Formats: sequence, C-alpha cells, structure tokens
Amino acid sequence: MSGGPHILMVEDDERLAELVVKYLSQHGFHITWVQTGEEGAQLILETSPDLVILDLMLPGQSGLDVCRQVRKQYHAPILMLTASQSAADHLAGLELGADDFVTKPLEPRILLARIRTLLRRINGRGQPAEGAEDRAVYELGPLSIDVSKREARVEGSVVPLTSMELDVLLMLIKDAGSVVTREELYEKVLQTSYDGIDRGMDVHVSRIRRKLQDHGFDPTRLKAVRGAGYFLAKQ
Repeated sequence: MSGGPHILMVEDDERLAELVVKYLSQHGFHITWVQTGEEGAQLILETSPDLVILDLMLPGQSGLDVCRQVRKQYHAPILMLTASQSAADHLAGLELGADDFVTKPLEPRILLARIRTLLRRINGRGQPAEGAEDRAVYELGPLSIDVSKREARVEGSVVPLTSMELDVLLMLIKDAGSVVTREELYEKVLQTSYDGIDRGMDVHVSRIRRKLQDHGFDPTRLKAVRGAGYFLAKQ
C-alpha cells in the first residue's frame, strides 16, 4: 500500500476506475475506490481523504448530491469527472463546492496533472509545504489568514473555506487594494491559462464572499471588476 496522499475515488465505471487506481498508485498515491454516492459520502466524512475524485453521474446519489452533503464538513479538494460538456453542469458542481473538473473520455496524464495542481501546496497529510511564507499571517481588518494552519478567520471565527477558496482568498488579501486579474488567479491557483470564457473563478469568488458574509465580513469589500478580475478593498 502506498504511503502517499490518500485519494478517494467515487466512480461506478469499473473499467475506468481500475485504470485510474492502477495509474495513480504507480505515481505514489494511496487510492480507495467505491462505486456509489452513498458509500462515497460516508467515507469522505469518516476518513477525510486528501482529495476526492467524484463522478458527476452516479447511480442513486449523484456527484452533485455528494458535494452538497459533505462540503460543510470536508474542506479538501474535490475533483469532478464528467462526460457532460454543459457549462451549466460544471458551474452547478462548482457552486456546490467542487474545485475542478476533468472531462471524459479521461486522459490519465491530465488527471494526474490536475491532482498535483490541487495538492501542490499541501502534502499528503494536509500540512503546508515548508517555506518562510508558510509561517505568515495576513490581516485585513477583521479578516485574517494563517498560512501555516491554512485557516481563514473573521473576528476569530474560522471560515470553512475549501483548499481552492483559501488559495484564491490568499492571493486577494496579499494584493488588497489592487485588482487581481482572472489571468493571475488561473495561472497561480489553477496553474492553467484563462481562456477568456470560463466563469468558474466567478463561482469560487462568489462562494468566498458568501462564506465571509456569513461570518460577519462586509461582502461589499470583495468585488468583481468587469473585464478585469477581482478587488478586495482595504477598508
């Protein structure tokens, strides 16, 4: 058994799952595979894997249902697999808490690259990689981010951000008072180029704003700037 990061795969296609399990195991990951959404939701909450690969279309409880059920308690990355090319399906998944999508037919090397992107700043046990910045705490009024703990707080209350949301908010707080472009966020957080069309980052920022507001942070301080990016006001 690999001692690397633990990935839980929820996929009902047995042939595809066996291919992915074999491929990722060869690259140092420890994989648990289940075939139903019900099993997946239970194991996500019981084992808290480092990352979840979640099929959008599952028998019984769908991938969207699983996301909805676990997201308030599970904050590590969720990578969805889908055969759908519908932007509406992708945005629905992001709205419910998915971090990224990989479309079928699946190219294992692309899946591996996306997984590494999502885990790149966190090792297999959810701890930050070593570095001077990892000890930093960024503060903006009642909002603070402790990089070493990978934790955001408003007035001392922990905000339950996903790993992706925390990375986005960290970029915004570092450049508070300036516009952070979509291109910068895609390049530095997603490690991919912005195609000028995708609206996934808007969903992530919207979720961040809503969660901050739920904990007492003024949501008007986090704004989308049309045609440019996003702005977190200093005051």
